[in-house]
Amino acid sequence: MEHIVFLVHRIPYPPNKGDKIRSYHLLRALSQQYRVHLGCFVDDPLDWAYADKLLPFCESLHCVPLKKSSRYLKGLKALTSGQPITLPYYRSSHMQRWVTETIERYAIERALVFSSSMAQYVDGKRFSHLKRVIDFVDVDSDKWAQYAAKKHGLVRWVYQREYRTLRHYENRIASIFDSCVFVSQEEARLFSNQLPADLAPKVAHLLNGVDTGFFNPSAGFDGAQIPCLSPYLVFTGAMDYWANVDAMQWFCQQVWPRLKQRHPALHFYIVGGNPTAETRALERLPGVHVTGRVQDVRPYLHRAELVVAPLQIARGIQNKVLEAMAMGKPVVATSMAMEGIHYGPDLCLEIADSPNDFTMACNRLLARQQPVHANANRAWVVNRFGWDQTLGRLPALLEGAPP
Repeated sequence: MEHIVFLVHRIPYPPNKGDKIRSYHLLRALSQQYRVHLGCFVDDPLDWAYADKLLPFCESLHCVPLKKSSRYLKGLKALTSGQPITLPYYRSSHMQRWVTETIERYAIERALVFSSSMAQYVDGKRFSHLKRVIDFVDVDSDKWAQYAAKKHGLVRWVYQREYRTLRHYENRIASIFDSCVFVSQEEARLFSNQLPADLAPKVAHLLNGVDTGFFNPSAGFDGAQIPCLSPYLVFTGAMDYWANVDAMQWFCQQVWPRLKQRHPALHFYIVGGNPTAETRALERLPGVHVTGRVQDVRPYLHRAELVVAPLQIARGIQNKVLEAMAMGKPVVATSMAMEGIHYGPDLCLEIADSPNDFTMACNRLLARQQPVHANANRAWVVNRFGWDQTLGRLPALLEGAPP
């Protein structure tokens, strides 16, 4: 098998958040076709314990610690230049040295880059011989524009600047890479529209998937000991991610009091690692619980009455929605959370954006009987979002086939 270098901004294990889920399954898919040299950063000290889990998929593995405190200072230095903060935040001489030496030692001709922040390691004439494919996943620059719209003052200016500079960088990377991949047709179209017409044919999409064998209500997991008070609703997601924090503040302040008034015995669980102080503060509300990091989200999903995805800012495809549906759970989501998921009829799924509509949607699903939705939601995901299906075109792109 040929060698390939795979560069990821965050160690792809454990696959417990959106980007890590996708990069982990990309790694697995690559390992079936290539000898993979994986370079990645580790930004959570707990994740070092899982590095060995990646060895069966790798010819070599290079992990670099990412200390957020020092990275913030490096990122802020970008404000005096014309580059996005994202680049110096992820810049490392150790990573660059490993990438260069690995490509030369193994005469590597292909590189898969995950996220715009890692493109800098195979940029420049020295790497122009490579067949370079970048999985942008989402249009990150547009996400910064969404963030800016919700902020004021200096923070808004910084976010708007990041939008402008990152967009310029994304476009430049598109001009020198062979293919640009996104997580949905909508993301791919959005990116194509910001490119010169001659670059648009480079853009493709590979949908996110779900490990439907793992996220299966019939799978053997122990849910008896989770400390949840029934009945309850649940939200899952990394709780140091601002879009998730924002969603929880919106839901808990705008929707939850109305639901709690109608259903006094109802509880709400926010399940996800590294909760911020703003998220922890939501536990002051009656019936709201913040779990922090858990070993397995499936028991929390399995016993929930329904799953909510009240995202106000989102890009791409939300794994949390697909995982909930794979577990046969009813879902209430905003339009933002469903972008890129072309859902079908006859599913136990409600889309609502205003606090009043979201409340009423939850009430309707709480009134339904479990057997109505369990099979339909799961069957729909199984038929459309298995990873073998969604990543099927990846080998052809790496071999130079047009998107």
